[in-house]
Amino acid sequence: MARLLLVLVATTMLLLAAGATAQQHGCENATFQAGRSFERCHTLPVLEASLYWTYHAANGTAEIAFRAQSNATGWVAWGINPSASGGMAGSNVFVASLGGSGAVSVLTTILKTTSPTLDNTTLSFAVPVPPTAEYAAGAYTIYVTVALPGNSTQQNTVWQAGPLSGGAIMAHLMSGPNLQSVKRQDFLSG
Repeated sequence: MARLLLVLVATTMLLLAAGATAQQHGCENATFQAGRSFERCHTLPVLEASLYWTYHAANGTAEIAFRAQSNATGWVAWGINPSASGGMAGSNVFVASLGGSGAVSVLTTILKTTSPTLDNTTLSFAVPVPPTAEYAAGAYTIYVTVALPGNSTQQNTVWQAGPLSGGAIMAHLMSGPNLQSVKRQDFLSG
């Protein structure tokens, strides 16, 4: 009987600890600028990032907020790779970084290779609302509305983080979590 009681107490404590950890690291309690809100969220598996979205079936768009931890001398990026292969090469991405004036800018680019030139370009899918971003409390948040490629709710997504040098975006690490930051995302069911 004492052993059963000990097991029950230990199990209860583990469940409570897991719940507290999930609340601290989960995405459900996030707040956003200007009262924005999103219907769904996922805490992404690497790079201390989360994805929030609302899918609009009527027009095939998704309102998205991507949030990732970074220091002010870093950058973060999130994007969709419309090709069947997924991965970084071929991805259409939004890159947020702090400029010299302290304002956050968003660069849109298509990563043609795994060692891309980051030129500001029009993406291969519609972005009906210009992207914006903010930096607060040690994290960047990128806000974007996209027409999901192929009108499909299933998309290959990528995200990344790296350093700045003199305001210029530098290459991210080529190991560990930086190579694991890909996910097949379902914007309809989550």
